[in-house]
Amino acid sequence: MKQLLLLTLFTFLVACSSPDINDYANTTPSLKLEEFFNGKLTAHGVVLDRSGALTRRFSVDLVGTWQGNKGKLEEWFVYDDGEKQTRTWYLENQGNGNYKGTANDVVGTAMGTAKGSALYWRYQLVIEYQGEPLEVTLDDWMFLINENRLINRTEIIKFGFKVGEVILTIEKES
Repeated sequence: MKQLLLLTLFTFLVACSSPDINDYANTTPSLKLEEFFNGKLTAHGVVLDRSGALTRRFSVDLVGTWQGNKGKLEEWFVYDDGEKQTRTWYLENQGNGNYKGTANDVVGTAMGTAKGSALYWRYQLVIEYQGEPLEVTLDDWMFLINENRLINRTEIIKFGFKVGEVILTIEKES
């Protein structure tokens, strides 16, 4: 009985684990934030609730600038209900595919790793929920499709449970 319980627990833990960034080490094209997030970009996305139902649509204008290994990424969001939001990321390439980032609504520092065409980082973000600030964890994956297009998939987690998801495409402007 004890072995069956341990096997069930192990299976549950494996099923709940995220993919590993090292799984993408040999994929191409290679994602470098300082190359992709440089200049003007646009994004379009959706917010889904925990069951996968669409709750919001949004568009984002972005401008990225870099000086050496330090970058600034400005984002202007417009949601389908008329809400507008801005965020400014301060990014740093720490070498070997490692990045860190801060923003006004990020709690602490986001730490991420890029391998091949993917980047993964997990961080805490303060969002507004029912008129009140709420701290959530973002499990954030970016996948470079080609030099001008990236897909971003982010799980929103609270108390260890997925409560929503954000999916967006980001494109460099020509």
